[in-house]
Amino acid sequence: MKAELKRLADRAATEGLLDVAYANVDSPFGPILVASTPRGLVKLSLPNYDAEQALEQLAGQISPRVLEAPARLDDARRQLDLYFEGRLHEFDLALDWQLSKGFRRRALRAIDRIPYGRTRSYTEIARSAGNERAVRAAGTACGANPIPIVVPCHRVLRSGGALGGYGGGLPMKQALLEMEGVLEQRE
Repeated sequence: MKAELKRLADRAATEGLLDVAYANVDSPFGPILVASTPRGLVKLSLPNYDAEQALEQLAGQISPRVLEAPARLDDARRQLDLYFEGRLHEFDLALDWQLSKGFRRRALRAIDRIPYGRTRSYTEIARSAGNERAVRAAGTACGANPIPIVVPCHRVLRSGGALGGYGGGLPMKQALLEMEGVLEQRE
């Protein structure tokens, strides 16, 4: 069955029929769905999200030609594995930003520049995105981030250092920040 799926994915790619490739990645938090277009990584769906719903979103917003093609995501999967092992501090992946627009996209690009082991406030993200008063909109951009972890919205905190929210849940945000050395590990 796997050989047949690989053959179909290869044929679809060769014939230009594969617009969105996806695969699953094991993580310390559970399975993560990753998807890419020819432009780059377009979606990372955290374990607490419905993978089928993510695939439906991709089919509706990008193209109905969505196919499981793990080989097309080998680099992203490898980099995520290294990140979760604590051996990768900066992702080197092409990103496809088409699921975000306007201020949200500018905010996500600002978030993408936050270095490993560092944090920024929602206010700083709003300022970097061009409107320092749009703090709530910066928070909304974090919540709507289609590529979390790689575009590290977990590194965005409330003013004063409180964690704020996270699409993967606060325990996941805390664990990611602990892994990056931003927070001390709590028992």
